[in-house]
Amino acid sequence: MARPARWIALMLAASSLGWPQARADDLLSYTVTLSKGRINPPTLEVPAGKRIKLVLRNEGPGPSEFENLDMHVEKILAPGAQSFVVLPSLRTGTYRFIDEFHPDAGGLNLIVK
Repeated sequence: MARPARWIALMLAASSLGWPQARADDLLSYTVTLSKGRINPPTLEVPAGKRIKLVLRNEGPGPSEFENLDMHVEKILAPGAQSFVVLPSLRTGTYRFIDEFHPDAGGLNLIVK
């Protein structure tokens, strides 16, 4: 077997072993609801250095846009829709999320400790 072919065969065999991968289902998960511009909970504490999954639910009568421009996070949800965002491991600090469609109605302070 030629060297490139042997290398490819080895990589295919290794990839079939099911090496552990971080999946969204395996992450720390927190539920966030949006309704009429309000985000609940308004404050959420999460651990530093861990990737997290935010499950987003729009329980309001109109569309919502969950957003943090500094982190390049934007998720638009239709009324009654559910989705999620996965955030990278974060440093300690406070990260502010808003409903871009209702920027003055409240937001979420994500406190990373």
